[in-house]
Amino acid sequence: MNPSTAFATVVVDELIRSGVREAVLAPGSRSTPLALALAAADRDGRLRLHVRIDERTAGFLAIGLIRGTGLPVPVVTTSGTAVANLHPAVLEASHSGLPLIVLSADRPPELRGTGANQTTDQLKVFGDAVRLFHELGTPSKQVGQVAYWRSQIARAVSTAVGARTADPGPVHLNCPLVEPLVPTGDGDWPEPLDGRTTGPWTSVHATGAQPSAVAPGPKTVVVAGDGASQAARLAAEAGNWPLFAEPSSRARTGPAVISSYRLLLAATSQAATSSAATSSAAAAAPTSSAVTASPALSSLGAEIERVIVFGHPTLSRPVSKLLARPDVEVIVVAPTGLWPDAAHRAASVVTGLEVIGSDQTDWLDRWQHADQLARAAMDKVFAGGLSGPVIAAVLGEVVGADGMLVVASSNPVRDLDLAPVVPIRTVANRGLAGIDGTLSTAVGAALANAGATYALVGDLAFLHDSNGLVIGPAEPRPDLRIVVLNDNGGGIFATLEQGGGDHADYFERVFGTPHNVDLAALCAATGTPHQLVETADQLREVLARTVAGIDVVEVKVDRSTHRDLHAELHQAISQL
Repeated sequence: MNPSTAFATVVVDELIRSGVREAVLAPGSRSTPLALALAAADRDGRLRLHVRIDERTAGFLAIGLIRGTGLPVPVVTTSGTAVANLHPAVLEASHSGLPLIVLSADRPPELRGTGANQTTDQLKVFGDAVRLFHELGTPSKQVGQVAYWRSQIARAVSTAVGARTADPGPVHLNCPLVEPLVPTGDGDWPEPLDGRTTGPWTSVHATGAQPSAVAPGPKTVVVAGDGASQAARLAAEAGNWPLFAEPSSRARTGPAVISSYRLLLAATSQAATSSAATSSAAAAAPTSSAVTASPALSSLGAEIERVIVFGHPTLSRPVSKLLARPDVEVIVVAPTGLWPDAAHRAASVVTGLEVIGSDQTDWLDRWQHADQLARAAMDKVFAGGLSGPVIAAVLGEVVGADGMLVVASSNPVRDLDLAPVVPIRTVANRGLAGIDGTLSTAVGAALANAGATYALVGDLAFLHDSNGLVIGPAEPRPDLRIVVLNDNGGGIFATLEQGGGDHADYFERVFGTPHNVDLAALCAATGTPHQLVETADQLREVLARTVAGIDVVEVKVDRSTHRDLHAELHQAISQL
């Protein structure tokens, strides 16, 4: 057996022993040994292989598989620019704490700097975005190679899942491979290629820490950001505290949820900020939708004294301003090594939380009453026609509380945040909140879900990752329905400062970025069924149909109405 074939055989076997069940491959020549080993494992039913022709698509497909399964997923590329195309997915995995394993094939080190074809310096190409980088030595036919390969794979997987550090994230193994790159028929090797009798080569055990006790007292709210998990919900219910949960928190369920929290906080933030000392973090410029809150709501927001943070909150300025208030105690619950504290106001960071006793006042009741009033006001505003929040609400209703929904960054996730029903299994790439790779993430999540899955994306996110619809005939295909909210450009900017009248002269070209792309024709190019709907009732009817394979439902929205709609929402809440 030649060294490259032996290497790939051992590496794939040890990945499987370490818990890998899905793998993604972008084709290439130098990565041939790994490709053949993965294909053999797929044939034998030891893992499921997914092949994509675009490395960026491959990377985000792996992200989706990880979000769907919770397991580490390797992505294999050839050398050169192929590796660099994984960088966006690596960054998302780094900021989201996802165990992405990059296996980059490479030329032997002696070819670097010589002008050899498809050869560049791939060492630490992802910088500090990975939790671990290691270049596996060029395979050679000698005793000791198997233990080295297996131990490095076990170490890389344990690092990716955060077994010892409680800080999961991507790892990068650079793999210099020498020719021949295909099996040569020689089965001789100086030592057995086998692994341990059971399990991985090195069994890595997790570290632990005792939870910290938190008692009632200050008027407390729980903020659940991306990836917060049910721990946030349990803490809120145990303390009898309001729960402000983002759609991808996996915590937006139960009686403590305040679904209109973002609008309620926006209506109260001005009063709350004025009651606190001025801080640089809280002095962000207000949007055009800033309004004066009613006395009752002003009091409610200003009374917040403590915030307990789970996950990675990124979705709204009102939450960011709340976490920046110097008069509010911020406790961050972070089971991993890193923790969110953009405003530098966290008073303590704890590994876990034990709530001892519940708030016996009417604190939660008052927030729930305000939420009920806000929802009624929102329904009146949304009754006027088809808009992003209406589309998101209809989709959330159809998917149901237990279904799986992948939602893109920018406006779609914020529209969903206003919906009364948000599926508990909502997936979103909020690590860096980029729109790239969204379709591939959805495909990966749907494959992992093994059932009907839905996605809500904007037109720019759809165009940015349209290659995600290119799936080879031999590849597993998910049952995925993609709803595209098409406002012909960057709709979110219309609701920000850039959308004000002062910038109207250049808004359309620089921020609105209309593209006029025929999405039906684009879908036809990949053989993806497409349907355009024009009303909420028609949308419900289409969404109720059985999901079989991948299809696209397009809903067109007038981007010029976004700013007025948001202003109307804030005005309606302010008058409660």
